[in-house]
Amino acid sequence: MAKTESSFKNMVITLFVVTVVAALALGGVYTMTKEPIAIAKRKKVENAIRYVVPGFDTIRKEFKVAGDDGKDSLTVFETYKTGEKAGTAIKTYSPDGFGGMVWIMVGFAPDGTILNTAVLDHKETPGLGDKMDIKKSDFSIQFKGKNPKNFKLTVKKDGGDVDAITAATISSRAFCDAVRRAYKEFEKEEK
Repeated sequence: MAKTESSFKNMVITLFVVTVVAALALGGVYTMTKEPIAIAKRKKVENAIRYVVPGFDTIRKEFKVAGDDGKDSLTVFETYKTGEKAGTAIKTYSPDGFGGMVWIMVGFAPDGTILNTAVLDHKETPGLGDKMDIKKSDFSIQFKGKNPKNFKLTVKKDGGDVDAITAATISSRAFCDAVRRAYKEFEKEEK
């Protein structure tokens, strides 16, 4: 009877084969899911644009601009209805959330009034900072119909006009920061 011995060479070959098979499987799954994930992300952005600038029929321009910190970019969407400018939607961010990055969409009327806001992505604490989302609380409603020319986009604790989310001042500040970034870009584009 022949005795099979495990050798270092056999172990290396086995490990190599297992690694190659796993890498090929992972690559295949990535390739299959890449496009559906991109489509879902785009649909989420389009739905947010429709929410923050209601009633438009065309997006004529879509372009990215570098943020103030130079790390991330804002995306500007100019919307039109029957040839007239309906408003501008800006995908904006703040790196200062309690859980890190906060991404929101802000809609502006042609005069700079905030039409609406929509939270796109965040990692804020459930039950606290996540209340910035309209599905969780009315926090974001206070921005609707306000013009940042005469509405201070900072929390009242910092001398502004925004009522912070109870026990989530950092998240509230991040939301205000993101809206402020969007308004700065809106002003640049309107000049």
